[in-house]
Amino acid sequence: MSPMKSMKRFDKIDKLSPRYVGPFEISERVGSVSYRLVLPSHMSGVHNISSLRKYIADEALKISTESIDIQQYLTFVEEPEKIIDYDIKQLRSREIPYVKVLWKHGSEKDATWEKESEMRESYPHLFY
Repeated sequence: MSPMKSMKRFDKIDKLSPRYVGPFEISERVGSVSYRLVLPSHMSGVHNISSLRKYIADEALKISTESIDIQQYLTFVEEPEKIIDYDIKQLRSREIPYVKVLWKHGSEKDATWEKESEMRESYPHLFY
């Protein structure tokens, strides 16, 4: 929902006031893209006819819930799937080897650089 210029600015009066807030229940359709909303009482000074933004789903951000194994105390342990790349960080007096790790349930852009020594210690099966 976007605020009108002369209306209340959601408790903020500066440049950083939010342009969109919500979600709110739609009470009726007013126009082809305008809707009358059911707003909470603390937002009574806000114009309640709004133009809604189109939601564009990003398929890369979806996580399959069937394959996630949740532990007894509602914890989730992320396991590495494979090593994608190797690199050596050059410091003044020494070199530190790093590996780029692709984690299960993640995409390649979510891969992280980890120290090779720590990964060999924790997950030796990745290096064979």
